[in-house]
Amino acid sequence: MSDDAIDQPTVTVSGGRIRGAASGGVHAFLGVPYAAPPTGRAAFEAPSPVVSWEGVRDATAYGPTAPQIGYPTPIAALFDNVIELGDDYLNVNVWTPDPGLSGLPVMVWIHGGAFSRGSNRLAFYSGEAFARDGVVMVGVNYRLGTPGFGSVAGAPENRGLLDQIAALRWVQENIAAFGGDPDRVTIFGESAGAMSVASLVASPRAKGLFQQAISQSGGGGVAARVADARRVTARIAEIAGVAPDVEGLSSLSSDELLSAQTTMALELTMNPDPAIWGPSIIENGLGIMSQVPVIDDNVLPDKPVELIAGGAGAGIPMIAGWNADEYRFFLVPTGVADMVTPEAARGLLSRSDRAVEQFDAQLEDGVAPGDALCTALTELAFAAPARAIAAARPESPTHLYEFGWQSPVGGIRAGHTVELPYVFDRLTQARKLLGDDPDQGLADQIHGAWVRFAATGDPGWPAGEVRRFG
Repeated sequence: MSDDAIDQPTVTVSGGRIRGAASGGVHAFLGVPYAAPPTGRAAFEAPSPVVSWEGVRDATAYGPTAPQIGYPTPIAALFDNVIELGDDYLNVNVWTPDPGLSGLPVMVWIHGGAFSRGSNRLAFYSGEAFARDGVVMVGVNYRLGTPGFGSVAGAPENRGLLDQIAALRWVQENIAAFGGDPDRVTIFGESAGAMSVASLVASPRAKGLFQQAISQSGGGGVAARVADARRVTARIAEIAGVAPDVEGLSSLSSDELLSAQTTMALELTMNPDPAIWGPSIIENGLGIMSQVPVIDDNVLPDKPVELIAGGAGAGIPMIAGWNADEYRFFLVPTGVADMVTPEAARGLLSRSDRAVEQFDAQLEDGVAPGDALCTALTELAFAAPARAIAAARPESPTHLYEFGWQSPVGGIRAGHTVELPYVFDRLTQARKLLGDDPDQGLADQIHGAWVRFAATGDPGWPAGEVRRFG
């Protein structure tokens, strides 16, 4: 066999043959389409089968990302968000130890970004370390914002989730070509990706497409009612000057739609009034996510946690967890924490008497209002929802964790996203988030636990117990 054959492996998948690249014992196949480009009216339709190609398609470079805007400056200084526009953004990246093997465990990564940002091409989302350790890893792109999660008259609901389900079907049909076992699939995701994981565990449409699940910094309570979600869509259409239906919204360019969507999101953030936007948007979207999965009669018949409590996903081993200081990522770098007053904080926490009590107890201990609010919101929005998933499935194994390693950057400590480079064992690719002295031993622990879970269903600590990392 020639060196070229070794360095540029080829496999056959739905759509045709693809050529990847091999280096250091890892084979990578990047930007592989799993569905047709969602352009024009198709942006508001269910995903269509991938368009076949002639010859051997190059899969040695990342593919396009879903249309989106970048993070605001304080967040962008901590967290990368590569945006590369192009029609074929419903794509996957695959890393494998060797496509000539068989029966390997598979992990499918669903990125976060509040259902409006993110992609599968961030440097520390690379699956190299997972492949190094015997796992076939797949990173998924899906539709975001209005095309993915806006509730639009004349369009199927939850198109972003339908994309994820289509990607999982692609995995079932094609992962053996990369050495993976379609009966050993673990889905995992963070933030909106973790909320997507809960939705997939709960969804009747995703049943049988995976066997295990990991939810990092998410929960099962994020789902809006259609009537409320339509208010958001109506405002976007009003800003753009079109009708709030498929005909009107599909007539807009991506830039026009993103502009209207961004204006709407700013309005909601500045005035999160349930009377304007709908109670389920404000309560379940935490006041910061304006377009989220909706409760429909097809993909998500109820809130994920309610469906799980009713038996959905029974028997599927899960890991669910949170970071100790989640909300510091949002409120400290932006300067919001410094402006928090006790009265404003109590208003934000008013839907939970326990959260208000926790906040007041911290004030009595001399904690600054902004810091106390970060702690209370972390419990309310992340820790409690993770525990709620475990409580909803007492007969199924759920391994809980708390990530506590404190980043020295920007006062975020163990904030949202800080665990990601540790899970992927990609510390050197995340210096702006972690600083110059990350803990490799901790990466070995948590990355190793995720690999062990994918391979055996046991991450190394008993179900029901909270494992603390860092």
